[in-house]
Amino acid sequence: MGFSFWGLVVGLAVLAPNLLLLWFPPSVAIPATRAPRPLIWLERAGQASCLVVPAITVPGVVMWEWAIPVLVALVGYYAMWGRYLLGGRDGTMLYQRWWWVPIPMAVLPVVVFLCAAAWLSNPWIAVAAAVLAAGHLPVSAMAAPSGRTRR
Repeated sequence: MGFSFWGLVVGLAVLAPNLLLLWFPPSVAIPATRAPRPLIWLERAGQASCLVVPAITVPGVVMWEWAIPVLVALVGYYAMWGRYLLGGRDGTMLYQRWWWVPIPMAVLPVVVFLCAAAWLSNPWIAVAAAVLAAGHLPVSAMAAPSGRTRR
């Protein structure tokens, strides 16, 4: 245990755009999800652990080449938030397919954390990302319009 500045940065970088929902709520409601409770608990545990674990675990040898995929996934995630804001704040856009990526607003944060685990040589971040993926991806897929992702 310890403190990781870069881990804190990664966690906050993924969390920060979610705060946009406070100031720019959806003009069209976010689809209601009827996900099983265990999946929702797993999703919440993954979200919490992805915010806390990177900051409270000391990184190993920093592998700077892995910072590039972290940044690419993060830029993609921010682009999806831009699509939401510029697309009239339609809540269903948070779950729509982008190019070949289904539910990118769920997939890209998982990719950010998995790449950050490699970047910071920290297997605990990978475990947190796996828990996030196990809950967040199916719950988001269930919330996607018509039960599936669209283009």
